[in-house]
Amino acid sequence: MRRREFVFGMNAALMVGACLPSQAQQGATSKIGFLTAGSKNGTITQQYLKAFRQSLESLGHMEGQNVVIEVRFAELDFGQLPRLASELVKLKVDVIVAVPTPSAVAAKKATSSTPIVMINVADPIGRELVDSLARPGGNVTGLSFSVGLEHYNKAMELLKEAVPAVRKVAVLTNPGNPSHAAIVEQIAISAGRLNLDVQIFKVGSAAEIEPAFVAMTQARCEAIFVVADALSATESTQIATLVVRHRLPSMHQLGEEVEAGGLMSYGPNSVDQYRRAAAYVDKILKGAKPADLPVQQPTKFDLVINLRTARTLGLTIAPALLVLADQVIE
Repeated sequence: MRRREFVFGMNAALMVGACLPSQAQQGATSKIGFLTAGSKNGTITQQYLKAFRQSLESLGHMEGQNVVIEVRFAELDFGQLPRLASELVKLKVDVIVAVPTPSAVAAKKATSSTPIVMINVADPIGRELVDSLARPGGNVTGLSFSVGLEHYNKAMELLKEAVPAVRKVAVLTNPGNPSHAAIVEQIAISAGRLNLDVQIFKVGSAAEIEPAFVAMTQARCEAIFVVADALSATESTQIATLVVRHRLPSMHQLGEEVEAGGLMSYGPNSVDQYRRAAAYVDKILKGAKPADLPVQQPTKFDLVINLRTARTLGLTIAPALLVLADQVIE
């Protein structure tokens, strides 16, 4: 079972406008823009969208009845995001939901007036999306992916605990994602503290993933740290297949990538974040201003372990580590 705990900074502010009649209640049709760097055919992306839609429905916003959702997929091409964001602005949507960091940045550059709800965004203050987490101050609010970068230290420690003999770790990163540089730097620092060597492998497309794994094997890497990204999520099945083929125990941040066959993950519950994003949209449609809605930060990170993958890799996961897991896939 998954255990979820999120801190809601300034809950009273988040409830602003809760008692006001929404456009849906007044009989009008609301228009929601959804901007994602992911692929339309991506299984995980569709899973997240489903969670978002279901949460909206539970709040009374029924697609096709009182809500229209305009979804734009960048198909893993971050260069398309500015155009897609501008397209949604021209459609005069009432609010834009943007995921992940590159999408939120593109949406913010496209408009300073249309409300934006971000999901899974790393370092929203550093990206100048909000003035502060408690008081965003502009037209952007939503959910951050993490509180700082410290949880990457814990993720590396968990990987080391699962594979005690590991000495060299490959880091799979997308150079097109603006948040990855700082993350990779933090991973390298964490690895150094554990007396581990790391080697960075940059992939910007699906076609580059398999050659990267071949290079990892040639470099004698013994495990892999997959930095969360629209590309890694969309290509989770390919990555899981290569993890087994090249016998590289993997650490991820998305539990869905472990469900696809990765070894383990440590990160916030993304499905839950999409559900919570719908609550922000609901408040905004009822009259709340993004500037007054605090950014939510995860304080609980789920540990997910795939025992099937462990057995295939010939690994025995220590009982002490299994006890810590929020979900164990048998």
